[in-house]
Amino acid sequence: MTYKGYLIDLDGTIYKGSDRIPAGEQFIRDLQAREIRYMLVTNNTTRTPEQVQAMLRDKFEIETPLETVYTATLATVDYMKDANLGNTVYIIGEEGLKSAIYEAGFVEDTENPAFVVVGLDWSVDYEKFVTATLAIQKGAHFIGTNPDLNIPTERGLLPGAGSLIALLEAATRVKPAIIGKPEAIIMDKALARLGVDKAEAIMVGDNYLTDIMAGIQNGIDTLLVLTGFTAKEDVPTLPIAPTHVLESLAEWSFDEN
Repeated sequence: MTYKGYLIDLDGTIYKGSDRIPAGEQFIRDLQAREIRYMLVTNNTTRTPEQVQAMLRDKFEIETPLETVYTATLATVDYMKDANLGNTVYIIGEEGLKSAIYEAGFVEDTENPAFVVVGLDWSVDYEKFVTATLAIQKGAHFIGTNPDLNIPTERGLLPGAGSLIALLEAATRVKPAIIGKPEAIIMDKALARLGVDKAEAIMVGDNYLTDIMAGIQNGIDTLLVLTGFTAKEDVPTLPIAPTHVLESLAEWSFDEN
């Protein structure tokens, strides 16, 4: 079939850490040339959408409108507003996550916050985990921005937000609400922004556990590209096969799938 909308992962799919993936860059340009709708759906919470847009332009030669960038941070803010539990929060995460939450009207509380939000934090330390643990034990609503246990980089697979969330889950015995891929929250909101029905959309990504399962669990066709997290040798043993599997996005035909 011919898909009318593409939901596309970034790290490992369009680029890998600081390394370029030329086929990924060309894939975006091809979508633009064909005037096909797309949304860049990323579990990365360390950058604001504006920073993602600038990074794509400056490092990876991709010009894309700001409204095509949808992050787990934006979905987290939407979720917190919908929950209506209060406006206090303790955050483990980078500036991209913190600034968006504070700009939405939430304020920091290290003692009795309504929410504890955990994303990737490059400078996380034991005391931050202590503060979060005590707050969750007191009843704060525990939110994990995304479940990625690892992030693919030029150095290899580094610990991701999911690893930090798992530590707090072990320390508190409380299961968090997970916002990012593969959960429905971020996918439903991204599709709404895209204006495309699930049956006419496809999820493109490198990580079977997040990107591809986001499609499978939410009734969306999937394209697994083997340029990041999931290795070629893993494909035959995947519990549910992706709709499409490619070694490179350069192999994709927009008119024949």
